[in-house]
Amino acid sequence: MNNTTNPIGLFDSGVGGTSIWKEIHNLLPNENTIYLADSKNAPYGMRPKEEIVELSYKNTEFLLEQNCKMIVVACNTATTNAIKELRAKYDVPFIGIEPAIKPAASFTKTQTIGILATKGTLNSELFHKAVLNYKDIKIIEQVGHGLVKLIEEGSLESAEMKELLETYLEPMIKANIDYLVLGCSHYPYLIPQIKKILPQSVKIIDSGEAVAKQTKNVLIYQDILNTSSQRGYTTFYTNSNPAVLTNILENQYEVEEKDF
Repeated sequence: MNNTTNPIGLFDSGVGGTSIWKEIHNLLPNENTIYLADSKNAPYGMRPKEEIVELSYKNTEFLLEQNCKMIVVACNTATTNAIKELRAKYDVPFIGIEPAIKPAASFTKTQTIGILATKGTLNSELFHKAVLNYKDIKIIEQVGHGLVKLIEEGSLESAEMKELLETYLEPMIKANIDYLVLGCSHYPYLIPQIKKILPQSVKIIDSGEAVAKQTKNVLIYQDILNTSSQRGYTTFYTNSNPAVLTNILENQYEVEEKDF
């Protein structure tokens, strides 16, 4: 098995990173992929940086044992808190995921954008550096307390979810945002619910497509793109109840429960 057919590894604090996996799989259907859901430790967003780094090491080592040629950190909190440490420690390419502030800030007409993210992302050094570039734009930051937990429980359409989203989005609507940036890979699964609350004029941006394009660019640059014409295989692992992940994947894939 040569290097190019080795799988791309992805990890997240649970099922959310599958929103990133879907974009990569759509753009690069011939790539083999392994997805790791660390649901047992979700959400990462409330944990201290040291713990997030340790969990990211653990996930990376699991994926490297499966011969992954590249690691996609499909979790905003893990990217913003641990990608520097990961790149320093392991010599495979890492792709991170950051909130898509740049397109929102470039296109806003009201000069006001909203960002819904985890505490871990909004408090991180990487996020603060990114925000400094847009001093003339009003950025309304909101921590999505409780959202990841509900998604991990499979409670996407619950009354509690609706209530939380209304609480978080109402101040943004009042402030006249015209872009909402989703700064957590779990949140694209909430787009149908978010659309019911936001005015139609507000555009929602997540990072999935940009991450997929960056993945392809790095594979080409590193000369490890899989040129096989066969459709790639995907393996999904979780260290928690596989039902939620199976459900998010619309029962199209088998999910293996594994202790890691």
